[in-house]
Amino acid sequence: MSSVATSEANTAFPIPANVFAETVTAVKHYTDRLFSFRMTRPQSFRFRSGEFVMIGLPNAEKPVYRAYSIASPAWDEELEFFSIKVPGGPLTEHLQKIKVGDTVLMRKKPTGTLVHDALLPGKRLFLFSTGTGIAPFASVIRDPETYEKFEQVILTQTCRENAELNYGRELVENTRNDELMSEFVGDKLLFHASATREGETRGHRVTTLIENGKLFSDLGIEPLNPETDRAMICGSMAMLREIEGLLQARGFEEGANNKPGTYVVERAFVD
Repeated sequence: MSSVATSEANTAFPIPANVFAETVTAVKHYTDRLFSFRMTRPQSFRFRSGEFVMIGLPNAEKPVYRAYSIASPAWDEELEFFSIKVPGGPLTEHLQKIKVGDTVLMRKKPTGTLVHDALLPGKRLFLFSTGTGIAPFASVIRDPETYEKFEQVILTQTCRENAELNYGRELVENTRNDELMSEFVGDKLLFHASATREGETRGHRVTTLIENGKLFSDLGIEPLNPETDRAMICGSMAMLREIEGLLQARGFEEGANNKPGTYVVERAFVD
């Protein structure tokens, strides 16, 4: 990579007022389409697991900001993000080239609907994701409160290719083995990963796996039940619509921060 590319994220434009300017501490590329990074966390910054923030780079007079779910839990001393690489994307074109030591801008107010406050109490929590939609759930499954509120937590991720599931696999394994989290998690956390272009789930989106019952038989659990189950959804627009339709047909009702329900969906990332 040229020196021009590596310095793109850190072109010396003044830091805008009323934003945090944080330092990148780690970057990991999973595929040519996906990467994660960690950065310092402002001491005053508070958020609820599952929320998102607006992030940008100091590479223009008026930086471009995009909504990014915080993938790290609220107790983490750093902030973690999981991103797609979009060729020609106004932000990701440059963000994918960041290095340790670079500066990332973050607006000060977190928000979002994928939070416990927007759900009614229940026994099982289903977290349905496609692609980088797993990011808010990376925060939720590492929050001890999740396991205090629910007896079982079922995380699903559907991607196109097997390699794109590695972030989720690492996440679940590390959460189960984490010194702090393992006592909360125990055997409560289940993970179902599927690739639509490879393996036995080829051609099967998560909606198909719900409808034909394979999701539940694979995990050895009962089908969806609005009396006991709660759900969070984050992913592509098509996936949001389809899973919402499946849930509503089964008697689930959408919740919000001011009116908790039996499922919530994040629409901030849908163009």
